Amino acid sequence: MKTLLQGGSIVTSSGITRADLLIEGEKIAAIGTGLCADGAQAVDVSGRLLFPGFIDGHTHMNLAVAGTVTADDFATGTQAAIAGGTTTIVDFGTQYKGETLGQGLDNWHAMADGKCSCDYGFHMSIADWNDSVRGELPAMFAQGVSTFKLYLTYDNMMVGDRAVYEILRDLTPLGGICGVHCEHNEVIKELQEEELRKPHPGPHSHAASRPAALEAEAVSRLLRLAQVAHAPVWVVHLSTKEGLEEIRRARKRGQTVIVETCPQYLLMDEGMLSRPDGDKFICAPPLRTKEDQQALWDALKNGEIQIVSTDHCSFTTEQKKLGADDFRKIPGGLPGIETRGVLLYTFGVSEGRLAPADLCRLLSENPAKLFGLYPQKGVLAPGSDADIVVLDPNRPSVISAAAHHSASDYEPLEGALLTCSIDRVYLRGTLAVQDGALTAGHIGRYLPRGLPALGEIR
Repeated sequence: MKTLLQGGSIVTSSGITRADLLIEGEKIAAIGTGLCADGAQAVDVSGRLLFPGFIDGHTHMNLAVAGTVTADDFATGTQAAIAGGTTTIVDFGTQYKGETLGQGLDNWHAMADGKCSCDYGFHMSIADWNDSVRGELPAMFAQGVSTFKLYLTYDNMMVGDRAVYEILRDLTPLGGICGVHCEHNEVIKELQEEELRKPHPGPHSHAASRPAALEAEAVSRLLRLAQVAHAPVWVVHLSTKEGLEEIRRARKRGQTVIVETCPQYLLMDEGMLSRPDGDKFICAPPLRTKEDQQALWDALKNGEIQIVSTDHCSFTTEQKKLGADDFRKIPGGLPGIETRGVLLYTFGVSEGRLAPADLCRLLSENPAKLFGLYPQKGVLAPGSDADIVVLDPNRPSVISAAAHHSASDYEPLEGALLTCSIDRVYLRGTLAVQDGALTAGHIGRYLPRGLPALGEIR
């Protein structure tokens, strides 16, 4: 099966080139002007931008949290992903306390295999560190897991500073890297108690009990531990200017720090928590200030932040009401996997904050390099997987939960006017989405991943 995409503009991290693109089987066969392939189905994509399939390396499907389970399993979550142009996710497989890493990985395979509409891989979240778990690390790499996650908050998931140091130290010779959720657990708990003693605590108390300084402190602590361990590190969902300043200091010391942020920290602010439906906007770290937003946009433009993921962790309106009497019990997380690309194009590219090349770097190329998938994924080039997002920059659209594929019944930015639409999405050469409709079913494959290519991320 051959498909020839004619007349579009190919987007790379270096710029835009007008060219045709030939798909043969699952791969990109050729890119050039005036391509002619006998027997190919010709598709006119004039006026469209062709991006490499977006990669989301921060998702939570089927995650047990706050006494419930995320609304999206791998079936609905990956339908939402592919509809939004995300052709690969790397989900956080989780070792719950008392489990081995192998058990955690097996559990995630059981939930995902055969159910995904996009390609997928797994990180492993380490919640229980001991000598036996240390001995499992080589087996994780052998099964294609080269990236891991640690939490510095949440009693049921976090590990102590000694364990953080040991994990960073032991992963580095194997070529792996840890993503770390940075907040100060014990002080957050005390601030939550203080908020509960005030009149009328509620969703707004969530932000008050998790101030920017506690993210910055945890980022600083992590980076000093990484310095001693001589380890690179990946700071996930950075939300604050103060945290960014700690990262700048570490980089001046010569440390390798990969940084990710999310659309919610670029486009939503803490005032949304004071709305009557403020529980819908609870996530951790919490939504921040306009000043923090601007600092993050600036850092995206100048390359200080290399990746934009979603931290997709969806719940329904009803699930969010679990904390109606205690804001600490509101399940934390937002849907977002279907809107990341169009939001960043609208509020980044269309508003002059980013170029299309920046979008390619942030959503496709850098994630592929960090997660050991490049150049199979993350680039439009002969020999790479034919994962292609055909984006129409001249067809406005509107965010609508009713039109989306997530099992969550709301969108945080419901009604937002977008300057663009996703026209088509190809997954390994198969047309998976056309004009918002899913066309291919559960064709996603598990991706055993190589080592992070940290030196190639820019």
